[in-house]
Amino acid sequence: MFVQALEGISRARRPLSAKERRDLHDAGADAAERGMPLRELIKGCLGETGRTWATVTDMGTVASADALKGIGDALFQAAEDAVGELTKGYEENQRWTVRRDESLRHEFIDSLLTGRDQGRLAERAERYGLQLGGTNVVAAASASRPFLDSGTTTRRVQAAMSLRFSSRHVLVAAREGLLVCVVPHDLDGAPEEFARQVGEVVGRSSSWRVGLGQPQPGPGGAVRSFEQARNALDLAERLDLGERLVKAADLLVYQVLQRDSAALGELVTAVLEPLLGARGGAGRLTDTLAAYFACGRVTTSTAQALGIGVRTVTYRLDRVRELTGYRADDPAQAFTLQVAVLGARLLGWPRPGPAAAPVVAGHRQTAAVQPAGRTPVHDAESDRRW
Repeated sequence: MFVQALEGISRARRPLSAKERRDLHDAGADAAERGMPLRELIKGCLGETGRTWATVTDMGTVASADALKGIGDALFQAAEDAVGELTKGYEENQRWTVRRDESLRHEFIDSLLTGRDQGRLAERAERYGLQLGGTNVVAAASASRPFLDSGTTTRRVQAAMSLRFSSRHVLVAAREGLLVCVVPHDLDGAPEEFARQVGEVVGRSSSWRVGLGQPQPGPGGAVRSFEQARNALDLAERLDLGERLVKAADLLVYQVLQRDSAALGELVTAVLEPLLGARGGAGRLTDTLAAYFACGRVTTSTAQALGIGVRTVTYRLDRVRELTGYRADDPAQAFTLQVAVLGARLLGWPRPGPAAAPVVAGHRQTAAVQPAGRTPVHDAESDRRW
């Protein structure tokens, strides 16, 4: 095709016609579809131009040097235009292929993480190197700004994970504002590396966290593991956990607490409601209790964690004892307090507003259940040490 065009151009000293340009554009797209390297395509185009020029100069029928120059100008201008059309068609086909593959990939991930279209899922999974009959685990990252499929952050984490483990074993994509990573459960270090890469790309000082589901077998395993990863993120946010990588397996106790939210709400109301009478509300006291338990019930460590004095910590713990009747330094009573504080975090207690209502809607406000020998004291006096 291009050879015939060059022959006509050398005789008439004309530019490429509109049809010839379209044919070259289509030839570039076809070469991309067949996987032919672009450099080979351009090399062939320039080679044909060189052979045509050599034929013209060897014929000896050109009347003058000016005529020879005119033929050369026409041929090499045609070659330049031909390279442009071939490249344009080639690149347009590649962009279309990328968009098509991304669309198919997005559709596959959507089906994988929602459990829809299970019939075709296994056959499509082969393309991405996932063994749906095996056991997979899902990690999900959240940050202050949502992750997008076309975002730079998503692409950088995906590229880093593919380089570290191989794209045939790691699937990274954005979904519902989260960055999701699906890997075989026996790919050692993959979840930890995913969390590290998220931190590198988002920024260590930024707000981000990765939730890790438990390994789950079978075609529906990714759905279950993804739900666990999302729940881990939600629990970590509500409990204000400091860990960057939170594992669903480590949060099972909180899920047990959540399963009977009515009973948990009654416990929180019964144990902690007296703290609402403290000057400034219950917030400082429950925060102090949470830090105290997190620091192994060591007052000096609690003071350092909260940035306050040891005497202030001691005073607040005394106020908890006076108001609720529970001692934070007594192992048995401390357990009840700790569960109540965790329940308060899970249930968002106390609710913001002018008056704190009981935690469980539809339940009457109950008096605090006190340990034997303790009587709560209502705080009617000023809290001078806040």
